[in-house]
Amino acid sequence: MDFSDPLPNTTSEDEGANAARIALLPVGSLEQHGPHLPLTTDTVVASVLAQSLADAHPGLRVLPPVAFGCSHEHEAWPGTVSVSAPTLYAMVSDIAESLRRAGTPKLVVVNGHGGNHVLANLVQESRGDMALFPGPHDWEAARTAARMSTTNERDMHAGELETSVLLHARPDLVRPGYEEADHLADRRDHMLTSGLARYTRSGVVGQPSRATATEGRDLLAHLVKAFAGYLKVLDPKQPPQQHQPAGKGRDQGQKPVRH
Repeated sequence: MDFSDPLPNTTSEDEGANAARIALLPVGSLEQHGPHLPLTTDTVVASVLAQSLADAHPGLRVLPPVAFGCSHEHEAWPGTVSVSAPTLYAMVSDIAESLRRAGTPKLVVVNGHGGNHVLANLVQESRGDMALFPGPHDWEAARTAARMSTTNERDMHAGELETSVLLHARPDLVRPGYEEADHLADRRDHMLTSGLARYTRSGVVGQPSRATATEGRDLLAHLVKAFAGYLKVLDPKQPPQQHQPAGKGRDQGQKPVRH
């Protein structure tokens, strides 16, 4: 699968014919990810996952990503740009309402940044019309399935998981040096108050040295499988589709049409 362009290439006519009942909205951030990953890492991860979900579950509409999130704990590093929680809430809420008016009643927020806490409240208030994916338990289970050696808690930022996904999907974005970039800070009791810089100089909290492209591929494949349960709960009317593992089911080099 080609992950080089996160923007949809469909026309209005395409979307009218597709008549999707469920849309996927990748939400990321613009924040530091150490010296080896780009500021857009969370947005790239969310977009790659959304594209993988749509490829495996035909009929879903992939929206352009929301590339800013709540990244205030990273503002000690240059390049980080945040929006407030009310702004993020309002933007995603407005998108969901616009989709409903256009005939797409359900929205899955594919979140790539753990600091976007407000998205959980938005989904909680949606009365069953929205889902938030992946949850912390989904990430943890996917780590296990991919045989990663780290956990969510220890490998919190720019570590094995995020580096593995980019090594698989966008290796051109991973800079040299990740093999020596490990930094552990298991106790981060005051991060929300004092920011992440209290616990790391480089911006890394985790073990990127353990990352591999194979782990990134297998992690995405597990998340695609886990997503089927979310679809069943979110929209029982959605017809079941045959599952295809992420990155498979197409001729190599063939670019998918994303909705």
